[in-house]
Parts: sequence; C-alpha cells; structure tokens
Amino acid sequence: MTDPIRYRRPGVSYAEAGVDIAAGDRAVELFGPLAKRASRPEVQGGIGGFAGLFALKRAYREPLIAASTDGVGTKIAIARAMDRHDTIGLDLTAMVVDDLVVCGAEPLFLQDYIAVGKVIPERVADVVSGIADGCVRAGCALLGGETAEHPGLMGDDDYDISATAVGVVEADAVLGPDRVRPGDVVIAMGSSGLHANGYSLVRKVLLELNRMPLGGHVEEFGRTLGEELLEPTRIYAKDCLALVAETDIRTFAHVTGGGLAANLSRVMPAGLVAELDRRTWTPAPVFALLSHRGRIERAEMERTFNMGVGMVAVVAPEDADRALAVLTARHVECWTLGSVRKATGDERAVLVGDHPRF
Repeated sequence: MTDPIRYRRPGVSYAEAGVDIAAGDRAVELFGPLAKRASRPEVQGGIGGFAGLFALKRAYREPLIAASTDGVGTKIAIARAMDRHDTIGLDLTAMVVDDLVVCGAEPLFLQDYIAVGKVIPERVADVVSGIADGCVRAGCALLGGETAEHPGLMGDDDYDISATAVGVVEADAVLGPDRVRPGDVVIAMGSSGLHANGYSLVRKVLLELNRMPLGGHVEEFGRTLGEELLEPTRIYAKDCLALVAETDIRTFAHVTGGGLAANLSRVMPAGLVAELDRRTWTPAPVFALLSHRGRIERAEMERTFNMGVGMVAVVAPEDADRALAVLTARHVECWTLGSVRKATGDERAVLVGDHPRF
C-alpha cells in the first residue's frame, strides 16, 4: 500500500499564496515615526498593539463621542497613474475630520485601513505619511490602523484606503439645524480644488474622452494636469474650531459628494432656506475646464463637485464680520455666500445668480 505522506508535494507557504508577512512588518516599522509625529498627550502606548488607547484626561460636563468613516474614492486611480502616494492620505484625513467638526466636535484620533494587492512597504509608508500630515493639520492623533494584503482579489498595484475618526463635543454645544435662525449669514471657505469627490466623472471627461495626458502642462493651472488633480483636500478642522471658540456659530456644512446646496440642506431646518449667491465667487479653472471639455450642464456640475467651496459656516448676523476676520487671519479664503430666510417651498438651500467669468 502506498504511503500518502511519502509522495505528498511540498507544503505551500503563505508567501507563495501572495501574502508577504515580512513586507508587512517592514511597513509597520516605517509607520512608527509617522504616528509619533501625529500624536497627542492623551495617546497611551504606541503602534503595534491590538488596540490603540486614548485617555480622556480633560473634564467634560456631558461629553458626546462623535465618529465619522469615509474613503477617497477613485482619486486613488490618479495617484497610481502618477505613482505619487504621499498626498492621498491628506484627502482621507480631511474627509473624516471635517465631517466631525460640522457638529462642533474636536477630532481626537483617527485609525486607517489600507487594503493592498501586494504590500510595498515604501508605498504604503507614503500613504500613511499623508495621513499623519493630515492628522497634524487637524490636531488629532494617528492611533493606528490596519494594512491588509489581498492577493488574488486585488492586483499587485491596487490599493484602497478608508479611515474612522473620533471626536468629542459637549452635549450642550452640539451644532446643527436647531440653532439656525432667519437672518443668519452663510460664509464660504474656499476649496483647494476638486478635493476628493467626482473623480469618476473627472477621469471620464479628461482622461478617457479628451485623452489629456496627466503629465501635460495646462496653462490655466500653471502646472501639469496630474498635479492639479492630486492637489490635496484642504483640512478645515482647526479653522472651524477657531470659529466656534470666537463667534456664535450655528452649524457647518462640509461640501463633499452631492455638492454645495445638497450638503448645506442637510443642516438646515424645515421652514428655512439658505439662499446662496453664485455672483460672490468664481470657481477655479479646473471646474471651467471640466464643464467645457465634458459639456457638463451646470446642475450636474453643482451636484457633483464643490465648485470652489469646501466648507460652509452659518453664523449669527452680528458675528459675521468677526467670523470673516478670524478666517482671514488664519489664511483661509472666505467670503459672504448668502443668508438664511423663511422658505416658501421644500428647498432648504438654493443657488441664485450666475458666476462671473465662468
């Protein structure tokens, strides 16, 4: 009788199946200094444990924990095509921390999740470097995360990222629709460009239909198309918290997927409408290029892209000038975008007028 053990082929290793544990360990080694840079005094321990620890050392009367989870969508395709991965993490951090501050919460810490087809330690470290930079800009800690290798499910060069941020706000300080009143002033904070929304349409119009090269110089931008498309999302967290500290803020709206009017509508109460005047600003050249090259109608542009407004603050009328002064001192492009009035229909945010020179 044949001994089945004698003729069995050599065993298959995890590495042969496509998972390189050594590369993952090397990536974690590279993360350490990045996380140390993006820290806060409340962080306990370091990277490498099963869970991150964060001590709520300050006294809160009635603290509410806020949490937000998001990703960066298909902007990653541009990063891969450009082989530049150090800015996409800034986009990721912005997407989650700036959702937190809408309710007035201070971002405390962030944890990321990176899924890759193959762990390339230096590339993953570039991504985490951007996340750490974003945490520093937002004033929160990078408390750890997970890098998962998915051979057979993702190509070697494929990756996707997401994150969850956690913040805290006093129960009696939560911002939202219940604080908004007729006569309140709507203040815009300028975006740094496309941010991280609408990139499926961007790639369709500019790369597929118009075959524009990412490395090609675009006169309107003063740089290459790829550099413009990879411009990282502005992080407004500290700017918003400065407004909360110094003015009577009613609420914020983070302008992401859905556009300006749709996102502001989410924080407006029934019976009131924010009337926003397009004549108060001119969208950046990238929006005009997309509109022209794709023959995209205005309504489609406005429900897909931020159109140059990344964050909106609704403030008491007596504090509007003070709010503009605070933002200007912090080098944030800002302007009076409109005001709140009683509604005559179901709409909670409307755009009126026409952009100059657009």
